[in-house]
Formats: sequence, C-alpha cells, structure tokens
Amino acid sequence: MKRIIAILLINVVVLQAHAQTEWTNVDSLFGKLPPSVHVYKTTRELDGKPNIAYYVEADLKDRRLIFSSDTTRNRRLTPDEFYRKNSKPVVVVNCTFFSFATHQNLNTVIKEGKIVSRDIYSRKRADSATYVHSFGSAIGITRQRNADVAWVYAEDTKKKILALQRPVTAFTDSHSLYKPGINAVNIVDSGAKKWKMRTAVGGGPVLLQEGEIKITNNEELKFAGKAIHDKHPRSGMGYTKNNKLIILVIEGRNKGVAEGATLLQEAQLFKELGCWEALNLDGGGSSCMLVNGRETIYPSDKKQRPVPAVFMIEAL
Repeated sequence: MKRIIAILLINVVVLQAHAQTEWTNVDSLFGKLPPSVHVYKTTRELDGKPNIAYYVEADLKDRRLIFSSDTTRNRRLTPDEFYRKNSKPVVVVNCTFFSFATHQNLNTVIKEGKIVSRDIYSRKRADSATYVHSFGSAIGITRQRNADVAWVYAEDTKKKILALQRPVTAFTDSHSLYKPGINAVNIVDSGAKKWKMRTAVGGGPVLLQEGEIKITNNEELKFAGKAIHDKHPRSGMGYTKNNKLIILVIEGRNKGVAEGATLLQEAQLFKELGCWEALNLDGGGSSCMLVNGRETIYPSDKKQRPVPAVFMIEAL
C-alpha cells in the first residue's frame, strides 16, 4: 500500500512539473492597445520556484502595426528613454548583448532594411594565441511580414547579410578575424542565402527549431559551462506558424517572488505558446519590456538598465 501511494505521489510531481502554464490576459493594465496586440501574465511556479512572466502577442500580418528597432552610437539608453525618443511605441523590449566598456552592440541589428550593427564573430582565447570563431543568431521580419530565426553573417555593415537555417559549429584557429575561404568554415559554401529583412535583432542562443526545443549554445558559445542551467531574468522572441509574434520576459533575481528561469525553461514556455522558432535575447539586468510605457516585469537592477538597442512595435 505504501509503495502504491509513493508511486502515485511521484506521478503527481511529474505531472505538476510538466503542467501547462496558465496565462491570464492583462490588456486592461496597459491602457488602450491595438486590437491585434495582447498581453498575458503568469505567476505559475517553475519547478517549484516562484515565477512572474509576461508575453506580448502581436499579429505580424496586421498592417496597422510597424515592427522596428532602434540603436544608439557610443552610448546606451534605458527602455523608457527609447520609448520617449521614438514617439511612445506600443511595445519596447531590450534585445542585443553588448559591451559595458564600449556600449557596443555585439549582435546583428537591421533597421528599415539597413544593417546598423553586426555580430562579433571572433575573439581571442585568454592566455592563448588562438581565436574562437562563432556565429550568432537573430530574429528578423521581412517587408512581407514573415518572421525567421537564422544564424547570420555580414562581413561589414555596408554589405549584404547572409543567413543559414542551421547552426554553424564554432571553431578555433590562429586568425584574428573570420574570413570566408580562409578559415575552417566557409559560411558562403555552407548553404547561406541572402537574408532580406526589414527589421532584425540578434541575441542567442536559439531555443526552438521547427517547433522543438533545440538550444544551440554549444555552437553559438553564448554561455560558458553549466550557465545555461542557471536561473536568471530572461528576454526572448519567437513566432508561431499562424503569424503571431511572441515577445516573452521573465522576472528574476527577486528571491521569494520571482527567481528567474533557465534557458531550458524559457524554451519550454515558448514551445507551450505554440512557437515554431524562438530566440533568447540579452537577459539579467537588461531584461525589460514596456507596454504603452508601463513596465511588465520588475528589473533585477531595481531600475531599468541602459541598453544600446531595442525592438519595438508601433501602431499607425
């Protein structure tokens, strides 16, 4: 009898761990929204830990919506400053990783069809004469309002951007820069095609591919060691096969209230929301999403962190 009870209890725990997250529509908390934009919130625990998360769902095909980005040069702005700078868009969310020392974006940003920032593909190994080359990921939206997540390469911001629909394995050599045809991987010969996006923002790693969880941190080298299993505030974007853009933010580092999520938990949430592809964005103290200028999650720095780029949804 005791054994049967124990088995039943184990089954209950397993079912709870894999239970579908419950989301509540909270549009009314954020003022007047376009009919095709909605905001949802959950406080359901993640693996027994307190959790607060929000996501925005927007119809990619609604021509009354403009999906855009904005960047700064040699400085950073808070999401609220970006909000006021851009005539108060409906949604503002942080996106790219960046250098605290130089304020430089470390990922791709495309604004109105032009590359305004590109990934940093090469970095020197500590105490070594070798260099590691890795290719980052980005989410983009075409002029026809189709979304795509891909691994991207642009030699500089004046040339076309190429994209692969599969990750490229990171590699090491003695060259300080990645140059197609010289280094171990020639992305041009690896099936790369022109990536004609009106708007795009980079981050990484990719979380979902073809509706399944496939976290490509080993290829993109965004986080070292077991860091993908750490709980932190998270920001991410994905899209569904029925043309819904999903922007997700997860509060964290708020002990006893909201303790954050691992990359696997973030990926699981995107999958539950029906995303076909999804991408992690810069998290931690950078995670912040404004809807009509109002904060969703509470920033873990206790105030909004200045960032060099944001993704926005504007309404006509």
